[in-house]
Amino acid sequence: MHTPSNGKAFVCSGRTLLAALLGAVLLAATPAWAQFSMVPAPLTAGVAKPSAATSDKDYRTDAARHLYAAFPMRVFRGKMPPMLYSVMAVETEIDATGQVVNVSVVRKPAADEVAPWVVAMIKRAAPYPAPTAVGTATVRYFEIWLVDKSGLFQVDTLTEGQR
Repeated sequence: MHTPSNGKAFVCSGRTLLAALLGAVLLAATPAWAQFSMVPAPLTAGVAKPSAATSDKDYRTDAARHLYAAFPMRVFRGKMPPMLYSVMAVETEIDATGQVVNVSVVRKPAADEVAPWVVAMIKRAAPYPAPTAVGTATVRYFEIWLVDKSGLFQVDTLTEGQR
């Protein structure tokens, strides 16, 4: 029996205490789904400046900068924590006008809710800088997404590293 400062006593049985502790543990173990349930509107609406990149590999930096500009509120600032929530590898194909043609998941993330979130962010950030200097109808680039449990990310091209 416990008597709080208000003077009213209450009884806590072993089962009640066990149920409360179990509930707290289950709640703490629940995946961080809420952070990945929606993609904010990108801040880069409209037409992006053409890219000066002359190869698919060079275009990767322009695309990464575009993603950071589109979703600054989702970019993790500073060094990422040592234990990441999820890591995902993606190949994205962009057409000559900067529109997303295809997004392929090359390496699935450990947390299932991250993949649709990343793919949606990539698509929603269009139009990307038009890859006019590459000289092909489309450009394909590979990117690794580093995702924190808070719902913030960095891409490998622009990462600040890990602690």
